[in-house]
Amino acid sequence: MAEALSGKSALSGRSVTVQVPATTANLGPGFDTLGLALAHHDHLEVSVRDEPGVAVEVHGVGESVVPTDETNLVVRAIIHTFAAYGQVLPGLNLVAHNEIPHGRGMGSSGAAIVSGIMAAKGLLEGIVDIDPEALLALATEMEGHPDNVAPALFGGLTIAWMTPEGPHHKKLMVHRGVKPLVFVPEHAMSTALARSLQPESVPHEDAVFNVSRSALLIAALIQSPELLLAATEDKLHQSYRAAAMPETNRLITLLREHGFAAVVSGAGPSILVLASDPAQRLVAAELVAAESETPWQALMLAVDVLGATVTRTDR
Repeated sequence: MAEALSGKSALSGRSVTVQVPATTANLGPGFDTLGLALAHHDHLEVSVRDEPGVAVEVHGVGESVVPTDETNLVVRAIIHTFAAYGQVLPGLNLVAHNEIPHGRGMGSSGAAIVSGIMAAKGLLEGIVDIDPEALLALATEMEGHPDNVAPALFGGLTIAWMTPEGPHHKKLMVHRGVKPLVFVPEHAMSTALARSLQPESVPHEDAVFNVSRSALLIAALIQSPELLLAATEDKLHQSYRAAAMPETNRLITLLREHGFAAVVSGAGPSILVLASDPAQRLVAAELVAAESETPWQALMLAVDVLGATVTRTDR
């Protein structure tokens, strides 16, 4: 590592800016498969410097909390990408401006990984060509599954799946009537803990139930938003995690009883509501404000259709 971080680089003078959206995965029945990019972004500035090593500044979410050395997840993703293509890592300055909440089920780790990979792609422009399939493979190697990194990379609604050859995705455009609303609590939830609550096997009828709802959800999201309530029913993961997120579970039950397509956002504890019109979001926000026992921030967001972007800003 010391050798990789020393010496003047042929990349001297290069710099990039990166923007990566938040994501919400699962969307109810689409466990580890469906993801949606949200217009709530982390921003990153990376520049090559002549001095060896990495200097990291973090502003916004995670300031004074996340590492500012080589263990920083964004830095690790840059290192991973350079190493994958046999490139020597130069000295780097990183400035992160974070808006995506950490540990809330909005894809913050996936966004950090994608930020680093996209930064590396931009810095290596003209030297190494990293195509979309390679970007997804690199991100999945670090994240462990593609359901968050796929929408973070490509935007919109993504279906992600694994084969022996690696991860794949299909991007779909969401019906303009679909209006996401995310309720974000003050407390975090460990993704590892959430995953540990999953059983190793599920009843056959539950698997069939989710297959039908996942298929219906695709139709609801791209063509028929009026079907979102039925399409977001789930029997594979949310009930198993409910005991670890009692307030999340209570509010989702309440919202669904009032006709809102509410689900756990990713591993939680945030709540995603897939509304079919803007007015519906306002009513849902009023209901949660009146009935919640702890503070929840209501984020009324658009679907991010672009995904991650990188721009060269060489001086």
